Amino acid sequence: MSAYHLTTIPKGVLGEVSKIEEEFLELKDAYCQNNKVLEICELCDLIGAIELYVQKYNLTLNDLIKMKEANKRAFQDGTRH
Repeated sequence: MSAYHLTTIPKGVLGEVSKIEEEFLELKDAYCQNNKVLEICELCDLIGAIELYVQKYNLTLNDLIKMKEANKRAFQDGTRH
């Protein structure tokens, strides 16, 4: 446990999936605490962890957003279910 979290969350490694998982588990813990401010902090940390991860593959957050928009269009027009 830490000062912010009620559960024990293993530390991840920056730039690795383990860091994304750490930040997600911290977000989940903040949600379970019904702590909206902590949720915002963890969402920001999660974005940072994802950003460092995708940089390893010469991608950017904008690349991820482009794909997210393509998925959104596919679901909205019914071509993906």
